[in-house]
Amino acid sequence: MTAKIIDGKAIAKKLRAEYHSRVDVLRSRHNVTPALAVILVGDNPASQSYVRNKIAGCKEVGIRSELVELPASTTEEQVLDHIERLNNDVTVHGILVQLPLPAHIRVSSVLEKISVEKDVDGFHLYNMGGLVTGNTVFSPCTPYGVQKILEHENIRVEGQNVVVVGASNIVGKPTALMLMQQDATVVICHKKTRDLGHFTLLADILVVAAGVPNLIVPQIVKTGAVVIDVGFNRLPDGRIVGDVDFEGVKEKASYITPVPGGVGQMTVTMLLHNTILSAERAATATTSPFRRRA
Repeated sequence: MTAKIIDGKAIAKKLRAEYHSRVDVLRSRHNVTPALAVILVGDNPASQSYVRNKIAGCKEVGIRSELVELPASTTEEQVLDHIERLNNDVTVHGILVQLPLPAHIRVSSVLEKISVEKDVDGFHLYNMGGLVTGNTVFSPCTPYGVQKILEHENIRVEGQNVVVVGASNIVGKPTALMLMQQDATVVICHKKTRDLGHFTLLADILVVAAGVPNLIVPQIVKTGAVVIDVGFNRLPDGRIVGDVDFEGVKEKASYITPVPGGVGQMTVTMLLHNTILSAERAATATTSPFRRRA
């Protein structure tokens, strides 16, 4: 068996074309242009690269972007003041604070300051808690991207055994909760899980977001499993790899995402989706801001 390699870039391109059409409708019917504000504190090269990708994505689908660049010495209070200004700006539909932040700024304070209706990253406590009941305003972008990949490939989730390797608040936990909402049976593994292979061998769908290169090898993957690799690791020689031994596992799985070119392509795409959705809600004012709509 050789797995079908899921082309995240192609899926993202298709979705972005659809999103561009939604932006056109907002402009023609409501005279509204979706807008995303990104706050970048400090000069972390990786963060700067991520922000450039997000701004480029905005341009591709017709979203207006506003970049607020602040020095690393910026105080927490100053960051909160910028967020408050953007919360009150009716022309801004999404607010994103690029992580990580300098050590003297509390991430929790920053994320809680962002208006729930503009939390397009899906990290506000309301949105994270809403995953338990399936009633979020916005779903976190990477888990939402995983869900969209499964939908696009017509991979059944209901009734399947799903194992999520990685228990972060950003990817692992929300991914598990979102797939539970689709009636999957979900197990979460993490860095203290003993006998990892005992669990992964049961997985019909295996989602890996542990941040450990080549953690998942063929011997611990069920034949025919769907393998979604969320990992993104830079090796000493400069190569980018995921958490899965791609070459080995692709000969055993039924579907597999590559790194790069898989889930990473979807994260920014879902950010664009959430921003457009926020603008649509603001324009029509008919949908409760505390009820998620696909």
